[in-house]
Amino acid sequence: MGCNLAIAGITGAVGQEFLSILEERNFPFDSIKMLASSRSKGKKIEFKGKTYTVEELTNDSFDGVDIALFSAGASRSKEFGPAAVKAGAVVVDNSSAFRMDPEVPLVIPEINPQEIANNKGIIANPNCSTIIGIVPIWPLHQVNPVKRMVVSTYQAASGAGQSAMKELETQSQEILDGKKPTCNAFPYQIAFNVFSHNSSMKPNGYNEEEMKMVNETRKIFACPEIMITCTCIRIPVFRAHCESINLEFTNPITPDQVRELLSTAPGVTVMDDREHNRFPMPIDASGKDDVLVGRIRQDESIAGNRGINIWVAGDQLRKGAALNAVQIAEKMV
Repeated sequence: MGCNLAIAGITGAVGQEFLSILEERNFPFDSIKMLASSRSKGKKIEFKGKTYTVEELTNDSFDGVDIALFSAGASRSKEFGPAAVKAGAVVVDNSSAFRMDPEVPLVIPEINPQEIANNKGIIANPNCSTIIGIVPIWPLHQVNPVKRMVVSTYQAASGAGQSAMKELETQSQEILDGKKPTCNAFPYQIAFNVFSHNSSMKPNGYNEEEMKMVNETRKIFACPEIMITCTCIRIPVFRAHCESINLEFTNPITPDQVRELLSTAPGVTVMDDREHNRFPMPIDASGKDDVLVGRIRQDESIAGNRGINIWVAGDQLRKGAALNAVQIAEKMV
């Protein structure tokens, strides 16, 4: 028995990824509505051997819809999400609109699937860097509670959407041709460059992306006391985020114990080949469902063998966004 689906933001990078993941995983649906802004109304989209016409996203788009996958930005989620709920749909929202609302479950299926049942019509998908960072931390935290996390992210262009990925490609060509790079999607040149994440700065000197990781991790882990500090950076990579993560545990833990725990952890692949200096790269993670983990080593600056360093890579469009939302939807059907 299938359900009636709607996808809001179908023409964006995550919207397109929704379709390929729904097809790959053979998600059971009876009907599907393709929704986008008025600009994309009337566009044709091929999906599973059928041609669909994109409809304009309005308050009246959700009659008969069971599950609505939203990736149309926070303002549209706030505008149209409640209308979808009113029409009887459950919204799985990929934006930041509802994540920190205490009434809204913030879900990573490998970590807190039980929260799905507590929804009041909206379930929030966490931020991409949060998902990719904490999927491999959770199985460790369950065995030996993490007291403190220090995270540095290396985030792909895809996190800023299709236009940003295109800009990376265009700028690379412009620079190689000796031309001045055109900046539209990002405030600075992304090709051959690295800059602090382009989200808004907060009064404490952290940007919005960094604070999302702090606040969302505490909510998902149901652990408000966990100490987290974060630096988020954009790098010239198309679609996979990397993160350097330093963990301080309550009790002693060895790299071998970490490897063993992660070797059976859902959604995680260990890629930790010291002999050949071969560890996760964005090109390894692109197109993959799992978060890849390597560089697993003791932090010798923390007393009592309570510190571990890891390096992770994960596909921002898949596990960081569309896949996580589809996994939530799967739990509901």
